[in-house]
Amino acid sequence: MKYVVIGASAAGCNAIKKLRELKPTDEIILISQDTAIYSRCILYHHIKGIRNLEQLNFVGLDFIEKYNVEWINGVSAIGIDIEKQCVKLDNGQQVFYDSLLIATGSHTNFPPIPGLKEAKNVVGFRNFSDVEEIERRLPDVQNIFVMGAGLVGIDVIAGLLPHKKNISLADMGPYMLPIQLDEVTAKTYEDLFAKEGVQQFYSTGAKEFRLDETGNCYEVELSNGEVLPTDLVINCAGVRANVEFLADSGIECDRFGLIYDLHGKTNIDNIYGAGDVSGRSPIWPVAVKEGMIAAYNMCGIEKTMDDFFASKSTMNFLGVPTMSLGNVNKYDETYSVVIDQDKKGNYKKIVHKDGVIVGALIQGDLSYTGVLTQLIRRKIDVSKIKKPLFKVDYSDFFRMKDNFEFMYEKEANE
Repeated sequence: MKYVVIGASAAGCNAIKKLRELKPTDEIILISQDTAIYSRCILYHHIKGIRNLEQLNFVGLDFIEKYNVEWINGVSAIGIDIEKQCVKLDNGQQVFYDSLLIATGSHTNFPPIPGLKEAKNVVGFRNFSDVEEIERRLPDVQNIFVMGAGLVGIDVIAGLLPHKKNISLADMGPYMLPIQLDEVTAKTYEDLFAKEGVQQFYSTGAKEFRLDETGNCYEVELSNGEVLPTDLVINCAGVRANVEFLADSGIECDRFGLIYDLHGKTNIDNIYGAGDVSGRSPIWPVAVKEGMIAAYNMCGIEKTMDDFFASKSTMNFLGVPTMSLGNVNKYDETYSVVIDQDKKGNYKKIVHKDGVIVGALIQGDLSYTGVLTQLIRRKIDVSKIKKPLFKVDYSDFFRMKDNFEFMYEKEANE
């Protein structure tokens, strides 16, 4: 069998690891536009100056040799012929496959704001080439405008802080990291970044990027009417799945990206997908697991994607760690919310419905995450726990009897 993987991504590389484990002697080919393997999640470490390109590698520098992979790099897939079972590359090469995984990830989205696409000093933040462009420009700029306060945007700002530039941030959301955080935990970070001199605008978007005679953006007008001087724009306002090359291939996509089921299978029997290319769960843990699930099924071993949380994030900005799982800020009165907060800035929040945890948010002291993992993994009905939820500790699990609920009822009466 010949297995072909498009994309040296978290999904693609973890799929290769599993493929090689399951098929020690079969042929595996990796196709990637990148000439190096690196984690996009920590690209800002390079800007910050704490990692070089080799240190961004998340699979080991000997990955290609260790897993016996033929790596065709520095090229892009421009089409797939499902009848001939081949991938067409932009260098004219055709790569034939028996089973194919599409893990091509995503690219920066440029919304239709006047001047944004035309400006020469606008950079995205998805690939190492973006990092190189930002670093090339840094010595000559003072005012930097970051568009988007999601994880990518905040990563960029964290990387830029040591360079002592004037940084402004705008986002249409009500606060920083509106998917991962709630108002309380967001404010912790907002205050810390404000102390570092970052000017922040929420519920506010860019209205116009004004260009000078050379085609560079020199100022940004916001939707609130404020005008900011700008030497460099870093667009982190969203992404789009890399599926353009699948047009007319017969492989089904929708407005988000590639369509595949819980086995990773597309509408074509021997073609699979994983990771950001779906346009639905652009986070590392999901991409890793989807890649592994696809690999199993490519080898004829049935596995399904049963990850409970579509959103998982861990972060540590300016010395404050945070973990976010699932739905932490969009719920109604039918949900139960338990919060514990102390004067040291430690914050714990669990959202559950009918006893099932649907979201959790922990900031500061993360020691409770171990207990939380047990509650979720063991599918414990938290509505029937009689002691305070944040008082549960490991000993409760070690002493668990057949009737878990009775154990807590007994403790409550002691």
